[in-house]
Amino acid sequence: MAKKEIKDDRERLITSQETEEEVVFNISLRPENLQHFVGQKHTLENLMIAIKAAKKRKETLDHILLSGPPGLGKTTLAHIIAHEMGSKITATSGPAIERAGDLIGILTNLGEGDCLFIDEIHRLSKVVEEFIYPAMENYQIDFLIDKGPYAKTIKFNLKRFTLVGATTRAGFLTAPLRGRFGIFYHLDFYEVEDLVKIIERSAKLLDVSLDKEAAHEIARRSRGTPRVANRLLRRVRDYSDVKGGTKVDKKTAQDALQSQRIDSAGLDEIDRKVLKAVIDFYDGGPVGIESLAATLNEESDTIVDVVEPFLLKTGFMKRTPRGREVTKRAYEHLKLPYKKESQKEFF
Repeated sequence: MAKKEIKDDRERLITSQETEEEVVFNISLRPENLQHFVGQKHTLENLMIAIKAAKKRKETLDHILLSGPPGLGKTTLAHIIAHEMGSKITATSGPAIERAGDLIGILTNLGEGDCLFIDEIHRLSKVVEEFIYPAMENYQIDFLIDKGPYAKTIKFNLKRFTLVGATTRAGFLTAPLRGRFGIFYHLDFYEVEDLVKIIERSAKLLDVSLDKEAAHEIARRSRGTPRVANRLLRRVRDYSDVKGGTKVDKKTAQDALQSQRIDSAGLDEIDRKVLKAVIDFYDGGPVGIESLAATLNEESDTIVDVVEPFLLKTGFMKRTPRGREVTKRAYEHLKLPYKKESQKEFF
């Protein structure tokens, strides 16, 4: 398959890149309160306590940092936080705020207790990041008027707000920015049982007749990610409407997912391509990420952000001081002979 075709297919099914239609679709399935949010039990319990405490004291919430791989519910949680606090939410992203002036307009329009959600906050420019420090700490912004000998700094007081930052690369956040968040939550991949509940809820909202075994089959191949689960549900629904019956059963779900080249472990075309590249070109590893990206003619960020987390989580790949290695489990899944142990013994 050509690179363009693989990339397009991946963006449609797996990555965080969303079309306008998918954004609307995801919003329609998004839970509005903590009671309807499935999974991330520990995070929800602590978040609920923080929200109740803030409401009891009639204060704004501390600034919150949400981290984790794409599609686990960081944006959804940000909207739920605003809803639970009874406040308005303004959403933007790190790359969208190019200059400090862009941030001034956003901050000055926030009301008392409002939420500002910045997705991919680690991608804020250094100038914008430094500009936001006093806003987070003292609810003030300093901006410069005029230039040269006539330049002067004016302080502008902001209304107390809650900044909710989301990042897929927590390690890329600078220490000063990270230190200004009062609450930290890391979202992890979902268990199959939680994904089944999400799929059943989405199927009900979409008026899709789905049996338990079909929901479990979709959940098992959803990479532990609700966004992927909802996308696969749409593909299964399309397949069922054309080739299936009135109700989606396990066989229909399996056939639909097989047609999308998603295997029993949830690996898609590019996952298998990454694993096979390490096996075929580097004898199973170790290999550096830049070398692997060059071999695949793919962006290294795509591999690190999207492909690698799930492969590490499922034990198909491991990181070592010398680079990435494919594990015995991956060989078995791909039905390839595992020779590394015998090679080590030989040398």
